Amino acid sequence: MKLILVMALSVIASQSNQKTERQECPMHSAHGQMNDRGEKRMGFSQTATTHHFILKADGGAIQVEANDSADAANRDNIRMHLGHIAKAFQDGDFEIPMFVHDTVPPGVPEMKQLQKEIRYSFAETPNGGRVVISSTNKEALDAIHRFLRFQIEEHKTGDPMDVR
Repeated sequence: MKLILVMALSVIASQSNQKTERQECPMHSAHGQMNDRGEKRMGFSQTATTHHFILKADGGAIQVEANDSADAANRDNIRMHLGHIAKAFQDGDFEIPMFVHDTVPPGVPEMKQLQKEIRYSFAETPNGGRVVISSTNKEALDAIHRFLRFQIEEHKTGDPMDVR
């Protein structure tokens, strides 16, 4: 009986150590910190919503949706945030993504420099919203695509990295 108890305690201790190791993984920790900063600056849950970043020939889009269609609070906060983002980006203000990611995302310096060559518009979607980014300037398009690819990687969305 004592042997069974010792074995059971060993298994529990081993599982506890594995959970601790997983929680201390730098990749998980960095992603969790990014999500915490995102919730503070975006004003909506990062786990109750889904981000998508779409690369298009004329630019791309940032789309965020509440996972639950009945979640009016997150839906409304997404819309408020993305409306603000479209205006801020049009004004050359990328402070929020720099804060959320704790770095200057690739493409941002060029997007600031070429801000008059890039158009940003906000549109509501059923569960959230979308910022459409467009340009006819090749250098601006390259910057937009670098920015969106960075977002795909950072947010781990699994969105296609190729231009559609």
